Amino acid sequence: MNRIITCILSVTLLTACNMHQNPLLTESPLPYGAPQFDKIQTSHYMPAFEEAFRQGKQEIDAIVANPDAPTFQNTIEALEYSGSLVSKVGAIFYNLLEADATDELQEIAEKVSPMATEYSMYISLNEPLFERIKTVYNQRESLGLDPDQKKLLEDTYKSFERSGANLSPQDKKKYSEISERLSLLTLQFQKNQLSSTNNFQMVLTDEADLAGLPGYVRDMAAQAAKDKGVEGWLFDLSAPSYGGFVKFSDRRDLREKMYRAYNRRAFGDEWDNTETIRQIVDLRYQQAALLGYKDYADYKTELRMVKNGNAVWDFIEKLRAPALPKAKQEVAELNKFAKSIGFTGDQIRPWDFSYYAEKQRVAKYNVTDEELKPYFRLEDCIDAIFSLAHTLYGISFKPANVPVYHPDVKVYEVRDADGSFLALFYADFFPRATKRSGAWMTSFRELKIENGVEERPFISLVTNFTKPTADTPSLITHDEFTTMLHEFGHSLHGILAKGRYPSMTGTSVDHDFVELPSQIMENWAYEKEYLTTFAKHYQTGNPLPDSLIAKIKASKNYLSAYYHMRQLQFGILDMNYHTRTAPIEGDIIKFEKNALLSTDVLPSVPECIISTSFGHIFSGGYAAGYYSYKWAEVLAADGFSLFEEKGIFDKETARKFRHLLEQGGSVEAAKLYREFRGHDPEPEALLRQLEIIK
Repeated sequence: MNRIITCILSVTLLTACNMHQNPLLTESPLPYGAPQFDKIQTSHYMPAFEEAFRQGKQEIDAIVANPDAPTFQNTIEALEYSGSLVSKVGAIFYNLLEADATDELQEIAEKVSPMATEYSMYISLNEPLFERIKTVYNQRESLGLDPDQKKLLEDTYKSFERSGANLSPQDKKKYSEISERLSLLTLQFQKNQLSSTNNFQMVLTDEADLAGLPGYVRDMAAQAAKDKGVEGWLFDLSAPSYGGFVKFSDRRDLREKMYRAYNRRAFGDEWDNTETIRQIVDLRYQQAALLGYKDYADYKTELRMVKNGNAVWDFIEKLRAPALPKAKQEVAELNKFAKSIGFTGDQIRPWDFSYYAEKQRVAKYNVTDEELKPYFRLEDCIDAIFSLAHTLYGISFKPANVPVYHPDVKVYEVRDADGSFLALFYADFFPRATKRSGAWMTSFRELKIENGVEERPFISLVTNFTKPTADTPSLITHDEFTTMLHEFGHSLHGILAKGRYPSMTGTSVDHDFVELPSQIMENWAYEKEYLTTFAKHYQTGNPLPDSLIAKIKASKNYLSAYYHMRQLQFGILDMNYHTRTAPIEGDIIKFEKNALLSTDVLPSVPECIISTSFGHIFSGGYAAGYYSYKWAEVLAADGFSLFEEKGIFDKETARKFRHLLEQGGSVEAAKLYREFRGHDPEPEALLRQLEIIK
């Protein structure tokens, strides 16, 4: 017996020792409690998740077992602060799964996914917990709650209701099963998309095949080939490589090859996502129907500014109808231009579009990416966005000496004008095989105040800009600089956050409001008064000439109706999937083509498809929400007009907008916008900015 006890004690001590050595489970000794990326190993994640879920459930059990009558503090606030270890481990793991997704991390993600769903269901379908929440909710008018507390209570009750808390036991079981299946399917979609994208490579060994490609595209391809240990020039489906090739290559056959590869990702190969899409769409509808909604779109939009799916369709149509004739006119003019310089077909195809669009843009405005890139050295652009934030909001950035998860990552300490600490800012700019394509902002820690102690956020900005070579620093296009400003706008939303409750701070806002801070920041990329503060030639130091700035501004709305329609296409496709009330029968490509008939301005390619790599809606949180990009563009167009009226560096306008950013989701989005702008936005504001209407 004593031997058994000794063995048990030894195992317990060993487990405690292992936990103590796991940097995900211990307090970080680093400044501000920064993640210990230098100590975190892949083997730490599973034990950390297991312990986090155990602690999280224990915290829920303590709320339920509390013998005192339910109050706001012992139930609603206690629930808000529960699961902090789950949040900590999950934020680090899932952000690295996007930015540095090794095979090992993907395997862990598959194991953790059902555990996370089960933990979520343990909370959302917990009947005794919901009874306590309901008791407090029913007393809400007599509790003397302040506005933040009242909103947290209302949000908490609604969240449980929308997660099946009022369902019958049988339907709760069904809801839980659907949620678990969806978590695995969305993860599978993301894994398939990444694997299929990374599987394609086009290696060219004859320099003649590089005709038309500017030096920076060739250099990037040469470096990629060198990194892979092959001779020649390597092109893949990452944004800089693919975009540069189809935009500049004189080889139409190779442009077509690249286009077809890009637009058949995760389709017809071993990573085919078509069946995954069918299941995701059908399960989402089943889940919404269980909760009493007409379709998934109505379920998702209920708590957004737009309020319901029909309003989304109305909004899209207000933007589509005026733009379609102009978009068709732009394509007709481009087709005519292409023929004038040697195109011999009847109609340009999608793999011709970027190529001839760039040539027409140069002919119209006499400005090229190759000409502009030397003025947009990445280091200068980083300083420029920091300087803009300082000018507008008084905040400052300086390098921070904390560990990073990859050598390419830089970290900055952000302080307010009074010297107080605001955030850590992680910047991860360059592509790698383990990073998904695109650009995004995320966070490793949210703002919260618990027991009077404030934890400031850790914000991360991730892009896929061209890496520096042995001879050339990282130079980015003006479009990429605009993207950088976009994601920095999201970052500021997190950096400047105020409030007590993490579920109501930073970017935790209505989904169709979250893009306003990012979209509005893009406007500074076209302002001479701003560009002259930093844009200079990386070799000569000469400033960006006024003539080039004028051309940048003049070209801003080049093909604006076409690109506007392109974004609407994504929103329309999203809504077609998520307003379905029956399983998708037949060919997914045919379904997609039919959905987009009202927006087509180029000949459709029968064998190509958007859906199977449309990560935004099938794995990225934008289901029934892609319209929100255009919704936010409307807000941003109307909002930036106030800066244009008062001055793009106007302190009072910036103060009002900072207030909007600080509030996060603690105040209704429509109210926040009215306080800033003085009126409700109108779609016409965007159509005027794009010069689609006058």
